[in-house]
This record gives sequence, C-alpha cells and structure tokens, in this order.
Amino acid sequence: MQNELNIQPANRIGTVEEYYFSVKIKELDKLRKEGKPIINMGIGNPDLPPAPQVLAELNKQSSAENNHGYQSYVGIPELREAMSRWYQKHYNVAINPANEVLPLMGSKEGIMHITLAFVNPGDGVLVPNPGYPTYASASKIAEARLIHYDLDENNNWQPNLEALEQQDLSQVKLMWINYPNMPTGANADVKFFERIIAFGKKHNIVIVNDNPYSFILNDAPQSIMEIKGAKDIAIELNSLSKSHNMAGWRVGMAVSNAEFIQYILRVKSNMDSGMFKPLQLAAAKALELGTEWYETVNAEYKKRRVLVHEIMDLLECKYDIEQTGMFIWARIPERYQDSGQLSDEILYGCDVFITPGFIFGDKGKRYIRISLCTNQTTLEEAKQRIKTLKN
Repeated sequence: MQNELNIQPANRIGTVEEYYFSVKIKELDKLRKEGKPIINMGIGNPDLPPAPQVLAELNKQSSAENNHGYQSYVGIPELREAMSRWYQKHYNVAINPANEVLPLMGSKEGIMHITLAFVNPGDGVLVPNPGYPTYASASKIAEARLIHYDLDENNNWQPNLEALEQQDLSQVKLMWINYPNMPTGANADVKFFERIIAFGKKHNIVIVNDNPYSFILNDAPQSIMEIKGAKDIAIELNSLSKSHNMAGWRVGMAVSNAEFIQYILRVKSNMDSGMFKPLQLAAAKALELGTEWYETVNAEYKKRRVLVHEIMDLLECKYDIEQTGMFIWARIPERYQDSGQLSDEILYGCDVFITPGFIFGDKGKRYIRISLCTNQTTLEEAKQRIKTLKN
C-alpha cells in the first residue's frame, strides 16, 4: 500500500541519519540477547543517583494533588529563580530570572530550538569538527549551510579564528562552541571567551556555548556569560544531566538576553506544553546543593579516571591528563586504520564497547572516547578483558 501511494518524507529527512548511539545501542542489545556479556563504556549516561534530598522533593511534590496539570511554557518562578541563583553563586553571573533564563527539557532540546529561532534555510552555521553530532543534524534539519571549523590538538582544541575570518562570513548566523569540550575534554580560559565574543560581535554571529560539563572534574567552573558584553551576542546552554546525575529527568536551561530568550520561547512554546511541576521543584532543590555535592561526585569520577587511563595505556593510546568532563579522549596507535577498527576489535574481541571518534567528525577518526559513567568494578572487568585480548 505504501508503494502504491508513493508517500515520500520531507527532503530534510534525507540529510540526517538516525543518531549513532541510537543505532549502536540496538546492536549492543542484540549482542546481549545472543549471550554476549557486553560492557558499554561509550555513552555519558551518569550511573550515580541524584542527591537524596532531590529525590525526596520529587516524591513529596508528586504526591500533591494540585501538581499534575499543565505548567507555564517559561517554567515555574521557583525554578527560574534557582537557576539565576546558581549562576550567581558558581559563575558570578547576574541573570534576571524573569526574562534571561528559559528552562528546557534538556539542553539537547535547546539546540534545536535555538537553530530554528535564528536560522533560515541557506544561512551559515559554524559547527566544530570534532564536535557533538546534534549541532550538525539540527542545522541540517533547519536547511542551513553547514560550515565545519576544525579543532586541533595542537591548538588546545580551540577554533582558529584568524583562519575563519579569511572566509565569507556575511551569511553566517550561528556558531556552536562547547567548553569544557566534548569529546576532547579541553577547557577554555577567559582570554578565549573574550576573543570569541569579539568575533561574534564583529561578524554579527550569535555564539552559543553548550556548557553541561563545567562541574565534572573541573576545579574552576566557567560560563561564557562571565565576559563583559557576552549577553549581547551569546547564548549559553546548561544542564542538570551531568552535574546533578539527572540525565533522564531532562532539565536544562538557556541563558541570554531577554530578546534572544523570547525568540527561543516562540519556538519552544509551540513544541511542548510545559515541564512536570514536581520535576521543576526537585530541579530547583538540586540547584541549591552546596559544593560538597560536586566534590563527592568528582571523587568517584577521579577513581574511575585512573582505571580508564590504565585501559588507555593497555590500548597504547595517548591522552592529556588535564582533560575535564566525564570522558577520556585519546589518540589511537598508528597501526590502526582508524578509530572504528580499534573500536570493533575491542567490541568483537572482548565484548567491550568504546566510542570511535569518527562519529564526532573526520577530525576525530584517529581518536577514541571512553565514558566515566561506568562503575569501578565494571571498569576493572573491562580492563582485564582487554589485557587478556592484548596478551
């Protein structure tokens, strides 16, 4: 019947594919059903629970009879105010809770909303290579013109702004950056943020910093909004997924000037009907946690990082010990054709999945990535399997 009707999807569907991890997880599930004891070290999916008081708040608020209706598209005041206080406390950035922060159902949602709010078909979007694949796929869905800019290990995985300025940037609307960086773990400093804000203002390009990793193995969390004048040209996405072990809760935020937030809201308000109120109240409780919360989470990640470094050493991969975030990014030995070959060798040789770097762009083809979201016992088991394979 479908063939007779000849129903065709929109052209934009032909420009994007199913998300890599969506496909890979199905493959790993198939291998498990075949009896393979698969260890997945590929995805940044926190395995630790949120703080007990956050769970208690969710249970309490979910039991209230009047908390189950539709909620405001802009989020409840308690959550916006908590987000504002969080930015003030940890980043020393003043955010007006009334109109300069917009709660999101995860920052991934925000990537799509921002793209649709600012980009017309044919407009240019600057996307990092290597970089989070959703930046590119959202741009393709919006029928934008992708302009990949290279990140290089020798330049601390930062864009070469001088090289970019040799191009015609007149039709570029957005530039995606992501510091602390995923997948490379590189950090940025104030001077870099100052340069990128000046670049955006000079060329009328909205700079979007995707910032979900600033509290993970990072002694000095930073926000691009700390830079004078950043709010005029920049948007920052942030999230509770990684910093508060709340990935499945889908709570994030966009921070910017009131006008930009209003543009994003025009898209968002036509795509959802508000976030579950108990989730919002529990998220507000999470944002009130003290520094001891982050220290406790990072203490566990530090122990896991030691084991991941040992695994990378077994694989003869090279890595920077100063990386931040919840992944370890490493260069593979020259004997491998690319990261896919090494990833497959480990998956089919010892039932351990490691993310090949090529999924983040061709500049990642000589790298692999291991997540710290695997407990120490399982990491030790993966290490022993790899050691056996290599011996």
